[in-house]
Amino acid sequence: MSRIVRETDPPTGSLPRITESSRKLDAAYSARVGEVLDLAGSIGAILMASGMPATATMENVTAITVAYGLERCEVDVINTTIHVSAYRGPTAAPASTLHIVQSRSMDFSRLAAVDRLITRIRAGELSPSTARDELDAITTAPHPYKRWIATLAWGALAFATAGTLGASLLACLVSALSAMTIDRVNRQLNKHGLPFFFQYAVGGAIATAPPLVLYWLSPKLGLDFEPTVAIAAGLVVLLAGLSLVGSVGDVITGAPVTAAARFFELVMMTAATISGVALVLHLAGQFGAPFVAISGYAPPALAEVPARVAFGAASAAAYALACYAERTSAVAAAFGGAAGTVVFLLAQGAGLGAVVASFAAAVPIGLVGRLMERRNLAPPLVVSIAGIVPLLPGLALLHGIYAILNDQHAVGFASVLGAMAIGTALAAGVTLGEWSSFKVRKRRLQERKLSQQRTVGSDEPTPFVDPAHAVDRALKRQS
Repeated sequence: MSRIVRETDPPTGSLPRITESSRKLDAAYSARVGEVLDLAGSIGAILMASGMPATATMENVTAITVAYGLERCEVDVINTTIHVSAYRGPTAAPASTLHIVQSRSMDFSRLAAVDRLITRIRAGELSPSTARDELDAITTAPHPYKRWIATLAWGALAFATAGTLGASLLACLVSALSAMTIDRVNRQLNKHGLPFFFQYAVGGAIATAPPLVLYWLSPKLGLDFEPTVAIAAGLVVLLAGLSLVGSVGDVITGAPVTAAARFFELVMMTAATISGVALVLHLAGQFGAPFVAISGYAPPALAEVPARVAFGAASAAAYALACYAERTSAVAAAFGGAAGTVVFLLAQGAGLGAVVASFAAAVPIGLVGRLMERRNLAPPLVVSIAGIVPLLPGLALLHGIYAILNDQHAVGFASVLGAMAIGTALAAGVTLGEWSSFKVRKRRLQERKLSQQRTVGSDEPTPFVDPAHAVDRALKRQS
């Protein structure tokens, strides 16, 4: 009877066994431990500041310690800190380091340089001291181009986003001017230390005021101007800077603490943007501005697909340039934006809802990101963040704000929640696309290994090392 009910297989969630380190802890090894931990923690802080998910940051930090021969390291990553500790046996005190994520800013050129540095470290090409010197050079290097080019890129992003939504040429130009004004004003406010919450509120007001004023004056000027899409494009410019992919990616991959912090920050910055938009809309109504009919979504027309795909690619590339991406990264982001826009328009044309269509469109963006990584063109995070920019729900968010201000609370809150659902679907689709590409690559590498072993012979198999799984193998050896 006991044989029938007794389990014979090991538990699926077994704990690792703590064993004494097999490496002799000489003076040279002990001196290198501190240097390696400091290097790994510094790189992890840069990755977190760039919006990378916590689990991906943890894997990169662990890979660096493994590459330099630290047999057992524990890495803890949360939204603001990186803690790395090296186990040095039962009789020696562990070595540890703590790094603070000082500021968060999208700098894709720095992210790409750090990504290349990590690749060289994992390949065993750099000593810890050389890698530290290169990291210092990366963090102190100037941007690849001047600030005014980034400002023009923000304007190009708003112009292309408005074009993706089917706006007129005048509305696209107004959106571009508003976005460039937001960039310059918020840059000055940032120099004075104004918290980001108020910067986003100011940005929402600037994105709303010029289109409303022009709409108010359009009958006198003899113009036919629709402000809705112009305002929505400005909102997309503001929402593009939030860590949407990182926060949802943390939820999916099992980092709830960091996910909660990032998501709360996302909600607060979105609320700040909404407050700026709502203030301008309320003041416009008080001063007798004409009523604006705002729809929640812009239904696509299949005849407009080529133009909208071109605008989607331009939006992604412009956002990448606004975040100082390299040229190859901007091209990779354009491919991601084009792929996502094509799938989104076709999905909506087939009758799918906005949330499902957004999820379907984000999956190829994640696939393109991994493909570009294998071609050494751009880190996948660059393509993921920039690729979803044309699909951000600025119009749905604006519709919800306007409905709430006009006492249509049920419709308004439903539209705002729908916008948040679209954003979550985009980030989830990107994560699924990256995971699928990773699994396909893993299978192909395994098939390549088997084919090489068959070619050489079973007695003398060809050594094959898969860098993507070095961390997993190291953890298995430790347990």
